[in-house]
Amino acid sequence: MEHLHPTMIPSLARVPRHVPCVLLTRHSIREQPKNRFAGYDIPLTEEGVELAREWGRNLDRPISALFSSPVGRCIKTAEAMAQGAGVELPILTHGSLVEPGSYVKDLPVAGPYFMKLGPLAFARKHLRNEVRGVLSPKEGALQLIEHMKGGLQQPGSFSVHVTHDTILASFIYFLRSESEIEEPHWPWMMEGAFLWFDCDILHWLWRGETGSLHLDQLA
Repeated sequence: MEHLHPTMIPSLARVPRHVPCVLLTRHSIREQPKNRFAGYDIPLTEEGVELAREWGRNLDRPISALFSSPVGRCIKTAEAMAQGAGVELPILTHGSLVEPGSYVKDLPVAGPYFMKLGPLAFARKHLRNEVRGVLSPKEGALQLIEHMKGGLQQPGSFSVHVTHDTILASFIYFLRSESEIEEPHWPWMMEGAFLWFDCDILHWLWRGETGSLHLDQLA
């Protein structure tokens, strides 16, 4: 578990139990691509599978639903988490958790720009609304929130949504009203945000810090 972000396990005690909660997480440790861009075909390492399994085993409440990007390493992360948690559930793939999805709407336009800039610089410019071929950070966040709300289950349980670094970064830093993100801000593999809803208020917990947003601000 030394490869899990150090805030993840301590955060569990701060996630409320009286409501259903979401764990929106990046996939586990993957193989390194030959260049800086990880295509859809890059799988998890054996260490990554074991990390996801151990993280599932350490969750302090049941997993009640599993959603994943259709990319193999995300599905494998969800499978391993379920194994560790001792649950047998279908893994429901969803387009909001992969690109094009909640943010990229025109891959031929946005893709070359992404390849030129790399993930971090692309996300930074996206958060500043300086990228073509994408939904705005606000529009993308709203689409992702609607997806997660639709997957909520019983109180005291997690619905797990496995996604990619670019989606998690764009989402969480939009919520936090941050655009000047640097390498230390970037999500670790197997790092995630905890989210829950109180009527029309979205609450989140990311790296030990909490925040909230009235959903009518996204309307």
